[in-house]
Amino acid sequence: MKSSEKNKNGHSIFSNIFFFIRIMFGISPVLVIGECLSGIFSTLPTRLIAVLGVKYVADTMENGGDRRRIIYGIIIIAAVLLLTELLTWFFREFIWNVEREKLIKGLNTKFFKKARQLDLEAYDDPHFYNSFILAVESSAGQIQWILNMVERYIGELVSLATISTVLLTVDPMCLVIIIASVVIFTPIGRKIGTLQSERRIENNKYHRRADYFARIFYLQDYAKEVRMNNIRPLLIERYNDAADDVIDNQKKYVSKIDFYYFIQEGGLQIVSFMFLLPLYLGYCVLVSKTLSAGDFVAAFNGATMIASSFSFLTIFVARTFSEQAKMIEKYREFLARENKILDGPHTAQAEQTEEIEFRNVSFTYPGNDEPTLKNINMTLKPGEKIAFVGYNGAGKTTLTNLLLRLYDVTEGEILIGGRDIREETIASHRARFVAVFQDFQLFAATLGENVSLDTQIDYNRAAESLRRCGFTKELRQGMDTPLLREFDDTGVMLSGGEAQKVAVSRAFYRKCPYVIMDEPSANLDPIAEYNLNKAMSETAEGKTVIFISHRLSTTRSADRIYVMENGEIVESGSHDELIKKDGRYAYMFNLQAEKYRKG
Repeated sequence: MKSSEKNKNGHSIFSNIFFFIRIMFGISPVLVIGECLSGIFSTLPTRLIAVLGVKYVADTMENGGDRRRIIYGIIIIAAVLLLTELLTWFFREFIWNVEREKLIKGLNTKFFKKARQLDLEAYDDPHFYNSFILAVESSAGQIQWILNMVERYIGELVSLATISTVLLTVDPMCLVIIIASVVIFTPIGRKIGTLQSERRIENNKYHRRADYFARIFYLQDYAKEVRMNNIRPLLIERYNDAADDVIDNQKKYVSKIDFYYFIQEGGLQIVSFMFLLPLYLGYCVLVSKTLSAGDFVAAFNGATMIASSFSFLTIFVARTFSEQAKMIEKYREFLARENKILDGPHTAQAEQTEEIEFRNVSFTYPGNDEPTLKNINMTLKPGEKIAFVGYNGAGKTTLTNLLLRLYDVTEGEILIGGRDIREETIASHRARFVAVFQDFQLFAATLGENVSLDTQIDYNRAAESLRRCGFTKELRQGMDTPLLREFDDTGVMLSGGEAQKVAVSRAFYRKCPYVIMDEPSANLDPIAEYNLNKAMSETAEGKTVIFISHRLSTTRSADRIYVMENGEIVESGSHDELIKKDGRYAYMFNLQAEKYRKG
């Protein structure tokens, strides 16, 4: 196999394999070294015994030697096997399991850190996202496979070198026959590996679709919709279609793989072991009489073992390494992903509120032709309460995503305190903000941890933050009450309104000069909404607060309201000013007010 064979990204098969081994060695050198030694101990002694040990016994018997020498030889062989078995057992029982878990932990931590640093744009790229999911979900299996391969590869490599040296002293021609036979079939192994890799990648795509429809039937989020509507036949149909795609894909590849595998394995066995090698050894024993009984056994056993090692190191490696190397390429692609949103040279100060200015800001999402935001210009004064309103898709949330540098502007600039936010480090810039998103999430953690979103919890501040949001649910364990039932059967499941109050409490808990609230009262009743607005006005004194809301009753107390439509600001002013204008805002407000009056 040519180690210089490269994939589309320019990495050779061995480059990818050793890349992953280097990562593993950096996390757990004990495990990698132990696997290498284990491979040698489990392979080399038995093969040396099968060649030299049997030769020694055969030659001793043929020459009429003392039988005690044979017994002593057998005892030594048994002692060697016992010692290597004990060493391997000790490694497996007392080292391997612990170090493997450390390795999985270290590798996943590496992935999670990288995932946290990724631009949000990466999740918009289907190809990259598919690679990301494949890398994370297969990490444990990949580790196990690489460890097994390291063990066997080193064992076979050392065995090949040792037995080849022995065989060269007995009969070099056997070695030539085996190597020639194996090399002939190596390209077929590479072809099999390529097909297996392609099959796995395509299967992963179809499995993701099937898994999505399967999850719907057991996730609580979908439980009511599935039971109250006739969507179940459609979901089952879509699941069956995706599962059938997996089956069809298997059929597409399995016949090709089996065909090449049959040619490779059958051809090697027939050409090498059933014809060429027996023919040559028979000639040496019966015709030329160049081999003794011990030499015959050593040559045949040695040739068989060399063939096995060579077959593994070339044909099997070509087949399986090329498949796994393509999977590892997904890891490399994931870990090498370069962010477009980069740190600036300055560290932002999070103590005081400063002026925010949007200057000629436009933005187009990756892959889209039309801009989502078009030439936005506005200035937010320190301590102002600002509201963005408009229909869905107007660009309100995108505007705050740009302010948080979850994306960077396509054109223009955003300044805080007169400095472009791209000049700040990402962490220091985002530390100035607390954001409660429309699609907020609760985590399988305690109530206090869900409020603080930190490893350190100020219990008094967390309790006060919940009180200000109107969270009054009595919980037996207080702040230490586990939420959700992912890992704890006693976990508390909150209603939609209660969950939103927990999410909003994060804005009260964090001490930041800027607060972003995306639909903060969507699941709240009118009284809870009123109390939330009152608490926010009291607590957010001196802070710049940005509201995004479709319920215009939330925006009435805002110092300034920006009405957005098709990515542009079409109106701005206070509630009273916009009502007097009798424009878009007045129309939307009166439309909502009319619904309440009719109700």
